[in-house]
Amino acid sequence: MTSLTTFYLSRLIGCKLFDARENVLGVILDVYVQLPMNNNEIDNAHRPKIIGFYIKQQKKRLNVTLTNVQIVKFNTHYKVQCQAITNAPPEILNNTFLLKETILDKQIVDINGRKLVRVNDVRMVALSSGAFVVAVDVGLEGLLRRIGINPLIKIILQLFGGKIPSKFILWDDVEAIDFGTLNIKLNMPFAKLNTLHPSDLADIIEELGKNSKTSVFSSLDEETAADVLEELEAKEQVNIIESLSIEKAADVLEKMPANEAADLMENLEDDMTAQLLEEMESEASEEVRYLLEYQESKVGSLMTTNILTFSPTQTVNEAVSIIKEEQPDMESLYTLFVVDENNHLEGTFTMRDLLLASPDTQLKEFMETNTNQVNDNDRLDSLSEIISKYNLLAVPVTNENEELEGMVVIDDVIDDLLGKRRTT
Repeated sequence: MTSLTTFYLSRLIGCKLFDARENVLGVILDVYVQLPMNNNEIDNAHRPKIIGFYIKQQKKRLNVTLTNVQIVKFNTHYKVQCQAITNAPPEILNNTFLLKETILDKQIVDINGRKLVRVNDVRMVALSSGAFVVAVDVGLEGLLRRIGINPLIKIILQLFGGKIPSKFILWDDVEAIDFGTLNIKLNMPFAKLNTLHPSDLADIIEELGKNSKTSVFSSLDEETAADVLEELEAKEQVNIIESLSIEKAADVLEKMPANEAADLMENLEDDMTAQLLEEMESEASEEVRYLLEYQESKVGSLMTTNILTFSPTQTVNEAVSIIKEEQPDMESLYTLFVVDENNHLEGTFTMRDLLLASPDTQLKEFMETNTNQVNDNDRLDSLSEIISKYNLLAVPVTNENEELEGMVVIDDVIDDLLGKRRTT
């Protein structure tokens, strides 16, 4: 027999529990572990600690704690001994979860690999300070270990110079996604997910089940949620919005560019769109309402109204100060616009122009007056030709009175061409 410092959940489940005199105390059904409960612990990458066991004792099922636990390996099986067994008081099990019930065979997010994976086993380690979860096994070896044929397969593969591929993910790189169904209240649920790029998060959410989609999405802050929502397929956008309360959905939509929010709402039922527009802040709601008035085949339906405008006599220094104050998103900086007192477009310039010009230079001195603008009621298919011909990142959009209404950015035109929206 060998005393173990590293052991696996799959082999622990079903093990008989012995006392020092070899009396059988019960059979282990599951393991209670406790997660870190505050920001400092999460930042310090504390791992779940084993604090109790769920066992079967004759016809009873008990939550217990063990004294002086020792796990030994006997042939291919585990043997668990302890000095004493005690019923676990309810307060000890606060903010805990059962490892087999919650993690084994469940989907988790591999933060480092930025993907959803299935847990085949859980690796734990015994230290002087207690026993801890250190990794999850998502590879074939973990699955074979549970079936009980891992040693046999290893022997066969060795005859041919092969080996079973193993795949462990450290707990630090794991985000469990089923905690929403448990009686656990974490200060930072799904905290690790906020470190992922919105595109990766969108891919992960699209693979989840309906309840988990809502749980994970609802845990995101509004800024991140808005970015993720933009990356989801149209059908998934609708499913997510419909699963949220009107208040939560409106808060997220307010953080999205108005044109993105309008595109999404076009796929919702009219009653829900009306409720969302009513719940949203007036400024955001008015922008979306305005864009919804355009037919789907018109330029205005694709434009964004999040633009920065300046007067011809403003200086480079003044323009930079305005940009710093507004803190716009990247798309708003593709092209910057110069308008007169009647909001007629006079010229455009770029961030590169600002960086190369002297601080006291007025914008009219270097702005581009050949603006290649389009009308808000032009057909959408006219955009790709203009952008391709002049290598533009954004095209200014004016109305019938030659007033600047917004711009269409190349990102949205590409999305159209790839079929993510509706233009051809």
